[in-house]
Amino acid sequence: MNWVIAGLPLHPLLVHASVILIPLAALCTILTLVWPTARRRLGIVTPLLAFVALGATILTVEAGEALAEVITPTALSGAHVAIGGSVRFWIFGLFLVAAAQWVWFRYFGPGQKYAARIATPATRTVLTVVLAVAVAVSAVGSVVSVVIVGDTGAQAVWAPVIGSTK
Repeated sequence: MNWVIAGLPLHPLLVHASVILIPLAALCTILTLVWPTARRRLGIVTPLLAFVALGATILTVEAGEALAEVITPTALSGAHVAIGGSVRFWIFGLFLVAAAQWVWFRYFGPGQKYAARIATPATRTVLTVVLAVAVAVSAVGSVVSVVIVGDTGAQAVWAPVIGSTK
């Protein structure tokens, strides 16, 4: 695939989608967990948003790998490429957790028709806590990974121009 549009590499353009969508998906996932009103209003939107963020991230990483093949490598660009792919795994985890959370609260949460199929209230509580921990880890991990990868990318591009900021 040609990862260029109007003579410009697509990676710096696609990055903006990931940088916006990943924190937004993480925020919606956390809001869905802690705020029942948000849970009702966001509904399926949260896992769909995480899915779109996953797609944008996959495209961004692919475009970045294509760009890395045509630029002169530096230590900073090498560091960016080395850790850039890690965002895919975090956002994939966030998508899985957001989808699991939607299914859990939609079908097995308090007052839902399949809630009685979970053996005891204690079991439901344990499963809810496990889900809450998974939400926290995947949301924080996704946002932190995007910040770290973004910082190394910005350093790779701008440090040669304005000098190192670190």
